[in-house]
Amino acid sequence: MTEKREYKDDYQDKTLYLPGPTEVREDVIEAMAEPMFGHRMDRMTDLYTTIVEDTKEFLGTDNDVIVLTASGTEFWESTTLNLVEDSMLVPTSGAFSERQANVAERLGKDVDRIEYDWGQAVKPDDIRDALEAGDYDAVGAVMNETSTGVRNPIEEIGDVIAEYPDTYFIVDAISCLGGDQIDIEAHGIDAIFTSTQKAFAMPPGLAVCAVSDAAYERELEKDSASWYGGFQRCLDYYDRKGQTHSTPAIPLMLAYRKQMKHMLDETHDARDQRHQEMAEYTREWAREHFDLYPEEGYESQTVTCIENTQDINVAETVEAVSEEYDMVFSSGYGDISEESFRIGHMGEHTVESIKELTDAIEDIADL
Repeated sequence: MTEKREYKDDYQDKTLYLPGPTEVREDVIEAMAEPMFGHRMDRMTDLYTTIVEDTKEFLGTDNDVIVLTASGTEFWESTTLNLVEDSMLVPTSGAFSERQANVAERLGKDVDRIEYDWGQAVKPDDIRDALEAGDYDAVGAVMNETSTGVRNPIEEIGDVIAEYPDTYFIVDAISCLGGDQIDIEAHGIDAIFTSTQKAFAMPPGLAVCAVSDAAYERELEKDSASWYGGFQRCLDYYDRKGQTHSTPAIPLMLAYRKQMKHMLDETHDARDQRHQEMAEYTREWAREHFDLYPEEGYESQTVTCIENTQDINVAETVEAVSEEYDMVFSSGYGDISEESFRIGHMGEHTVESIKELTDAIEDIADL
């Protein structure tokens, strides 16, 4: 049985290079300290309509946007409930794509997997073959497989699914949206979602989903759908009131407003370019000292998974870098915890800040 461990007030601040959460600007944190107000006041309408419309502008989409008090996991559940009547196709190539399939099964859906080895990317032709052979309400795919550092070719996959108009396309972009640009409408994505603590560089606690008109209409046709994350319930309430249907985390939305203004000032193109530069630097460093875990040509733009070819003790290295340099990166995920390690280069990081971490790893691991 877990025992209470008292939270103290003297923890050392650490710079986060995790696959999320990541570093948050000081003024974004400070924005959460505004005096509290009611979630049915006009002030809330001003706040919520600002963050929703700013998000649409940043993402370059005309699709509806929902900002919900939740983790991204909520949209695994709600998109499945809203769009899948019976069957779903899920290509699995890591821990989080497998979890997406597991969630759908727990919700009573028939799930067919296209299984890939960890580190391999989903192939669009395999999606086409499966759609030719079977009848699916939706395809669910992970854009950025956080466990392996694989960036799946979501654009090409979406173009294939678009050839099957009765099949909806659900994209988990939790660890990359905001740091890896994608044209949502051009590739037929019906629902794409993220969590704010990743590339949006905000505190945890909010989930964001862009929803196509077709997905909204699909939910209207179904006999059952998600209650909390229902497209109709969320979007109709927004249309009527400019607010959320249930009590939101107001301080987090204040932080969201502040950070989204920073993101708009930077522009999506510039933010995408900065993330490309960080990814390229980290990959070059990894190839010099170790190797890359993902299949060549499918490397993530926000999380680099590095194959531990030098057989360093990953857990001890992570701990030593944290203790001596106050920097936190991540060991590999699950069964590959010592075979690999991961560096999150997302949010407000720069090539210069990533280099500070790689220098620290070199020192500790004596590279």
